[in-house]
Amino acid sequence: MAEGHDSARGFPAFAARKGGRARGKSWWGGQFGQAVEDLWPEEDPLKRGRALARSGRIGPLTVSAGRIAAQVHGGEDGPYSAELTLRVFGDEDWDALWEKTADRPAEAEAVLAGELPPDLLEAAEDARLGLLPGYGDMEPDCDCDEPDHPCAHAVALAYQFSWLLDEEAALLLFVRGRDAEEAAHELGSALMLRAMMSMDGSDDADEEPPESEDADGARHTAGPALRGTPAAEAYARPAAELPPLPPMPVTAAPAEEPEAVTGIAADPLERLVADAAAAARALLAYTHGLTAEPPAEPDLWQDTVRIAATHPDPRVPERLRAASDRAADLDRAAQAWRHGGAAGLRTLEEAWEPPAQETARARTALAAAWEADELPELEVRGNHWTLTGRGLQLRRGRDGRWYPYRERAGQWWPAGPPDAEQALVLAGLLEEDTP
Repeated sequence: MAEGHDSARGFPAFAARKGGRARGKSWWGGQFGQAVEDLWPEEDPLKRGRALARSGRIGPLTVSAGRIAAQVHGGEDGPYSAELTLRVFGDEDWDALWEKTADRPAEAEAVLAGELPPDLLEAAEDARLGLLPGYGDMEPDCDCDEPDHPCAHAVALAYQFSWLLDEEAALLLFVRGRDAEEAAHELGSALMLRAMMSMDGSDDADEEPPESEDADGARHTAGPALRGTPAAEAYARPAAELPPLPPMPVTAAPAEEPEAVTGIAADPLERLVADAAAAARALLAYTHGLTAEPPAEPDLWQDTVRIAATHPDPRVPERLRAASDRAADLDRAAQAWRHGGAAGLRTLEEAWEPPAQETARARTALAAAWEADELPELEVRGNHWTLTGRGLQLRRGRDGRWYPYRERAGQWWPAGPPDAEQALVLAGLLEEDTP
């Protein structure tokens, strides 16, 4: 284990929670929960773990370098001792992380202030480190006899750790081997070393350090690393007054855009290149077995919607709307495409009847994720699940994903990206609807 904090911290048990998503709500909490679900994709342990995490049956959590642990109560032979073991970063790992963080001034400032900015995840990836758990990086352990690996107790513990990150994101560094104070100290040292190495000069103990005087008359002495350098000479000069600000430039009237030879104001070359790249990606996905069917050639309406949804020039949708015989539908269709592509558009326009077994399984899964008295009343008609009197709706697409919808002026509008887990889409809709 790397040198760093060797203490453990305790956190009080979470009270029971009803309904809603089980992942943490903050950016880091949500990312940790998503990483757990990607690492352990089996649906049954995840579903049972989510229910257990919200049950209030998990005792106080203990977090230390490389370990998250708690006791889970309520089983016939319980309580059970569950723990998660994570890889602790070595000193070289931390040095690499701080070097990459030093390249990002805003992120470095946040870490020095004891915070954990989201872009630190990119700095860690640049340093080839995984702050979030990945394959072989976090191991579950429990003394229960459940055959699942991980068991529901370990999954619940992982979800509750994501709740801790909602309150204190720096715990993610703590469990990897550094607390917030140690992280700030090491990053500060890396920044100081970088600043010293950027100065071209050497120490000269026999020379008096140059002095300078600021605008208030205070005198300052240049440090040893500056002596005998051009920087030292500049530092020793008296401070001069700043020159007056130049006048504001006169804004010239915008020149009229020259009429394109083709008669199309927006240059189509960039869009054609992007379209070709998207088509090639879809063909590659089919070739490698990632999709069951090759990409279908879009019809005129689908292509119109796609261009309206993805073209950055605002004049393009206006021209398409003027030329289309379905102008009134174009804005809703484009929004559906932005959220879900061709499958999202199909979900908007096509109502269908899923098999009864699929509908029954969806009802069971939704009931398992919510407390009975908290689950909203739903009216199910085919692939449309409407929240009675709420102006909210879920639609099951033929791609197996659930699409959120919101009623606006008597029409159903796509309200966000789809998800394979119905309970998460419903929770997201209800959170947005809460004043």
